[in-house]
Amino acid sequence: MPKVTVEIPQHIIDDVSEHVGDGKKFVNFSDAVRTALRKMLDQLDEVDRRHGRLEMER
Repeated sequence: MPKVTVEIPQHIIDDVSEHVGDGKKFVNFSDAVRTALRKMLDQLDEVDRRHGRLEMER
């Protein structure tokens, strides 16, 4: 899996970190970021579908 380096403001890291760890929603920070990106892409696909900009399903 490719690795990506990004700059993220500390307050966002702090907010995400509250949801990471044993007994929380995400097992690690990378899992949280991947899940957030997938959800955002799904939402953008839905917007494109509604506006007729998405021709084929994945």
